[in-house]
Amino acid sequence: MKITSHSLTEGQPVPERNAFGVPDPQTRMRLGDNLSPHIAWSGLPDGTRSLVLICHDPDAPGEADDVNKADRELPADVPRIDFFHWVLVDIPPDLGELGEGAFSSGVTPKGKSGPEAPQGLRQGLNDFTGFLAGDPEMAGEYFGYDGPCPPWNDPQRHHYVFTLYATDLPRCPVDGAFTGGDVRTVLQGHVLDRAALTATYSLNPDVGR
Repeated sequence: MKITSHSLTEGQPVPERNAFGVPDPQTRMRLGDNLSPHIAWSGLPDGTRSLVLICHDPDAPGEADDVNKADRELPADVPRIDFFHWVLVDIPPDLGELGEGAFSSGVTPKGKSGPEAPQGLRQGLNDFTGFLAGDPEMAGEYFGYDGPCPPWNDPQRHHYVFTLYATDLPRCPVDGAFTGGDVRTVLQGHVLDRAALTATYSLNPDVGR
């Protein structure tokens, strides 16, 4: 099983057009084009009934006290947790690919709607839902894809892991406002194969993308 992309290259930076936040010399960060990336697959195992796509950042700080503070960097010992950026289920195997921008184009204040997604698919909540909960202009339920926007004072480059799961499930058994964690749980025992593509991103000018 193989995952490929016209948008992303293994081990290379996520293009700015696919990012939620992009560098800005005056404000450090501004909103980006936030296009969902192109994703394609091949070599699926026999018996594949549906696909699941999850994008997560394993380098997200687990504590927000020092995030985006001009007078300090994130400390080296800050705990790191998974931050989900995209949870997409019920992908027909014969679809073959997801076009760039088909599931997100621009940042939607208060979040895109869901769980209904384009092309008859379903999308879960991403973790901008919790991250932006305290911002009255942006707070809401963030369904679908929202791209990289790591802290601009983080000395660590972040990794964005796009994992495609081939499953024996005709329909992923989650409903409503499901999350990446929910999907990982219900997939146990139903994954026939998986493939992943990892790209990087940083908003810290001392780190580089």
